[in-house]
Amino acid sequence: MQNYQKLIILNGRNMKFYDLSGADNKRFSPFGWRVRMSLAHLDMEEHTEVELVKFSQKDKLKFSGQELVPVIQDKSTIISDSWRIAEYLERNYTNQPTLFSSPTDKANEKFVSSWVDSQIHPLVAKCVVRDILDVIDPNDREYFRRSREARFGMSLEEIVTNRGETRSLLKRTLFPVRKVLELNPFLGGTSASFADYSVFGAMMWARITSSFDILEEHDPITDWRERMLDLYDGLARKETARG
Repeated sequence: MQNYQKLIILNGRNMKFYDLSGADNKRFSPFGWRVRMSLAHLDMEEHTEVELVKFSQKDKLKFSGQELVPVIQDKSTIISDSWRIAEYLERNYTNQPTLFSSPTDKANEKFVSSWVDSQIHPLVAKCVVRDILDVIDPNDREYFRRSREARFGMSLEEIVTNRGETRSLLKRTLFPVRKVLELNPFLGGTSASFADYSVFGAMMWARITSSFDILEEHDPITDWRERMLDLYDGLARKETARG
């Protein structure tokens, strides 16, 4: 089991990051990956204490006034929601590379983040939700099945029955991403930005929880995914993919 008890002082601050985990400390939350990549972008990921939170450990988040990860605690400041966390990091660590492609493009980054939440995540979920059951802690499985089946109105097995068709729909939905990547190596332009991390979080969600590839063979987005996996000394690639 990986030990995250080390606490590092950052610019005079003690920062702690609460992230979702499954069995064997697998960190698969798409929102958690947005924050993790953002911290790496700012050269802070290795120097931030991480508290892993399973579905059944929501009491760990009681201090934040809500029950969802990600959460960061920076001394007395407590922030939940990946977008609000990105804004906080951008605002308070201005001596670091910006998380947004430019100040004027912040609205576009917010658009991408919201678009991923509303259009991409539901499709990814329909591809991998049954597989997630196998990688979470056994104590969380009854809750996960019950809550997700209530959300979708069918069994987990039924949800993924037509995931080949769902993948084709996902391909069409990702069309804007593909068009931007025809012009630039990243959605942020010549380097990655929070828009990249928003889309990539969905890719990591699937990569860690399922052997089903949500991208079709020869999809140009695959090359971008490989570049993202290599960022920050291969941070994301080091997280074991489900084979």
